[in-house]
Order: sequence, then C-alpha cells, then structure tokens
Amino acid sequence: MNDLLALFKIHPARHMALSSYSKGMRQKILIIAALLHNPEVLIFDEPLSGLDVTTALIFRHLVEELSLSGKLILYSSHVLEVVEKLCSRVMILHQGKVVANDSVVQPRQLMQLPSLEEIFTQLAVREDPLETARDIAAAVMA
Repeated sequence: MNDLLALFKIHPARHMALSSYSKGMRQKILIIAALLHNPEVLIFDEPLSGLDVTTALIFRHLVEELSLSGKLILYSSHVLEVVEKLCSRVMILHQGKVVANDSVVQPRQLMQLPSLEEIFTQLAVREDPLETARDIAAAVMA
C-alpha cells in the first residue's frame, strides 16, 4: 500500500482525512484500491476523471502494462479518443442497448469513419451536436 501511495505521489497525505483530498487524489485512491490485491479482472469507470495530465498518462501506460501481463480490463469511459488508443474491443451502448460490439478497428472499417467518436455519433446520437451547441451559445449571448 505504501509503495502504491508513493508511486501515485500521495504518500505524504496518507494520514489526512479522505474528505480533505482533491478529486484527483480521491481518484488515485480508487485506482490503488482496484490494484491492491492484484486481481485478474479490473473494472475502471471513468478512471481519468479528475487526474492531472501526468497521472493520466501514467494510468494509460499502466492499463497497457496490466493488459500485456494478462489482466482482463473493462474500461468504461465517455472519452472515446482514450478508448480508441487503449482498448482492443469496444461496446457502444445507446439507451441501455448494445449498438456495436467488436474490435476497435472493425467498426471504423465497416462504417468507413476515421474515429470512434464519429461512429458513436452515427449509431447513438439522435440530435445534431453542432446545432445544439449553437443554440446554447445563442441562448447564452441573448
């Protein structure tokens, strides 16, 4: 535990109340808790939320290392660029239903789209995000 606290740069704060930790520090504690007993299966839900850029980069490399060592990792995120870089398979859900479940590369090839974000937009977004953003900006500036 102390080694992980030190590696995540929060060892000096180990005796502080968890309630006094920043969001990023609490996120690091959650990651440490997930890793602590060296499980064969890891589930990460929005693991980069609140992390600084350096820790996010470390975490992305950590996921790659754990995967290479044979760990099964379920990675849930709305940050599709990271999903695309880290994951070998992708499942896209829309309103609780699976709309895609394949390798990361396969949907791009089938739909001839360059990114998971564009695939998600085609499969799951029912409104025009640009139009909605323009409407919000117009409402703010009115």
